[in-house]
Amino acid sequence: MPPTDNERSRLDDAARAGWLYYIAGNTQDEIAKRLKVSRATAQRLVSLCLSERLITFRLEHPIAACMELAAHLQEKFHLAHCEIVPTNPGAPNAVAGVAERAAALLEATLRSEKPAIVAIGTGRTMRAAVEQVPPMDCPNHQLVSLVGNISPDGSASFFDAMARLTDLTKARHYPMPLPVFVASDSERQQLLKLGPVSRVRALAAKADLRLVGIGQIDQSAQVYVDGFITHDELLEMLRLGAVGEVAGWAMDAEGRIIDGGTNRRLTSVPLPIPATSLTVGAALGRSKLPGIRGALKGRIINGLITDEATAQLLLKD
Repeated sequence: MPPTDNERSRLDDAARAGWLYYIAGNTQDEIAKRLKVSRATAQRLVSLCLSERLITFRLEHPIAACMELAAHLQEKFHLAHCEIVPTNPGAPNAVAGVAERAAALLEATLRSEKPAIVAIGTGRTMRAAVEQVPPMDCPNHQLVSLVGNISPDGSASFFDAMARLTDLTKARHYPMPLPVFVASDSERQQLLKLGPVSRVRALAAKADLRLVGIGQIDQSAQVYVDGFITHDELLEMLRLGAVGEVAGWAMDAEGRIIDGGTNRRLTSVPLPIPATSLTVGAALGRSKLPGIRGALKGRIINGLITDEATAQLLLKD
């Protein structure tokens, strides 16, 4: 017999409690406070989640509200892939849930017997996702970076996700051997003519899966905070209408790539627009909302992994 509404609601609560406990790392006291139940009830919900096998090392029971949001977003933005994770009430900007689902997508792709080319962006969410991929041997797959792996001071970029993914998977890998930004457009044009760079870009153009973060363009923009662009360059991008970036490419609110500013010094692989193969953006939070919305409107991405709160805001337009 199919579950009753009460049973389904109970399983939803158990799945939510399990997510907060096993993935978000909350204590049972914290779960009780977040779900507004007693500690004993929180403990029973976590136990129910385990006994019903709603969770193993990943959440197996799709929370109904998340599924519904995903379906609405998929329809509204014509997405090929959409996953919504619960929002952590105590840490609404925590990326653990989004990173876990991005890791699951990577793992599923890399466990396939069919050889695949996987192109990876960079940043905190990408790094967090890669850290959740289990070790495996993937000699038939290829990993390629969409973004340069050299920081402004000449050191390797700390948030280069592909190097870590390579360690975990033993897949053939192709880093982008360039600074993220160079001094001028003319220097950029010269570097892009180099044989190794051309080959990496050609391989990235054939990617079966592109997984990218989505950054905001404001005073808290990571490209600014991490020293990749100056304050004057940030202000210039804001004047040009930039609201977010994907793989370093700044875009406006409609998802149009900005013609000018730091985009003319960026060495990242251009993203096909509209997205051709599966291109999934993983991001959440109110500060990133304009960038996520722009990437969806401009069809820079055709897949999205985000959380409930962000999904609800995206559907308000």
